[in-house]
Amino acid sequence: MKKSVTYFIIALLSVACNPRLTPVTVDVPKSYLYQNGGVSDSIPFKNQWWKAFGDTTLNRLITTALAENLDLKASASKIIEAQQSLRTLRGNFLPQLGFGRQVGVSGSGSTTTQYYAIEPTVSWEIPLFGSLSSATTESKATVEYAEWQHRGVRLALAAQVATTYYTLLQYRRDLIVAVESSRLRSETALLVDSLFTRGLATGMHRQQALSLLYTSQSDIPLYERQVRQVMATITTLTSSSVIDTTAYKTLDINAISDSPSIDIPVGVPSDLLYRRSDIASAYALLVKAASVAKQARIARLPTLSLTAEGGVVADEVSKLLKSQSLGWSTLLSFAQPIYRFGALRASERAAIEQYNQALYSYQQSFITALAEVESALVEIATTRRQSERYKSLIESNRRIAELSMALYRNGLSSYLDVIDASRSLYESQMQYSNLIASMYIAYIKLFKALGGEV
Repeated sequence: MKKSVTYFIIALLSVACNPRLTPVTVDVPKSYLYQNGGVSDSIPFKNQWWKAFGDTTLNRLITTALAENLDLKASASKIIEAQQSLRTLRGNFLPQLGFGRQVGVSGSGSTTTQYYAIEPTVSWEIPLFGSLSSATTESKATVEYAEWQHRGVRLALAAQVATTYYTLLQYRRDLIVAVESSRLRSETALLVDSLFTRGLATGMHRQQALSLLYTSQSDIPLYERQVRQVMATITTLTSSSVIDTTAYKTLDINAISDSPSIDIPVGVPSDLLYRRSDIASAYALLVKAASVAKQARIARLPTLSLTAEGGVVADEVSKLLKSQSLGWSTLLSFAQPIYRFGALRASERAAIEQYNQALYSYQQSFITALAEVESALVEIATTRRQSERYKSLIESNRRIAELSMALYRNGLSSYLDVIDASRSLYESQMQYSNLIASMYIAYIKLFKALGGEV
């Protein structure tokens, strides 16, 4: 009967040490809204997703950044720190060995006595009700969080390098367009100046031609500055102390194709739960919060500790090892918190609310991930269609510019038509360059949104 009562009490205490927490649920859709019938049964880019772009310069930059970036090294150091904290935690739950030495003097009246003692001790707070398990789970979740955070930093770094690289190529193309436009406008200005000298053009036409020339010329230093500033950003990302200000001149602008086609099977939305570092990190924090809540509940339950002491005492140091005055004691203590003015209960409730906060953050991280994938898919599709229209627009504007200049030379068109045609061609060329770069960046966003591994 006594054993049955004991088992019943233990069972009640075991149930009591588990707080009531809201179950983890995530509403996962079957597919992405803007997937447009793409492949969804697999995701082939397990590692080094940037190689899908087929650019050796980009590969080299990202490889260098992943090896040298100091922020990434600091992130890796946090993993080691978390792992050592786990080892420390486990050690705290094991018996603690101590060693004490005493030297003292006691007296009574005119008599004084010296004594020397060696006193080894053993103490152990016996883990009850899963306290060791929950504390270990919390520490493991901290390690897992640090690992997923590190992976997230790696992915973000690779994506930032890739985005910066294609931004650099965009500015390089803009610079080439500005230089070419300046050359053509310089030829036009010379032609108008010649016509003005022969009385076939007005002074207004001459100044308008110069104005167009100066506009394109003023854009050249603008894009040169942007190119060099972006190169400085790449240098920072690769943690290099040397900025190669001439390297941009050797960049292959053809690395940006006018019609990039990168087949990315996006998988199914549930893949994000296992691939996205932010979702996995949020889940690790959720597990940690659940463990903390459990420990807060355990703090309200009894504790059991064992302490053992022993040693020898002698009146001379030389007699310590020969002394027969060996003494020892053992103490098994049982403590039960009774009333602390609601502090323990409030601590448990606070831990449960922290768990709820972690749960909401986990659910929100998945919603955010879905939105980012959808946004990247839409951006790729719409930017592609927009760039195709702009490509046709450039050809049309180029033809208009040639025809308007030919008509002006023969006195059949106003010079205002030449100005409008030149401006339209220049603006459409710049916009087209921006759209192509935006399409590449949209692909990078999609790789990142899908949680591409690094």
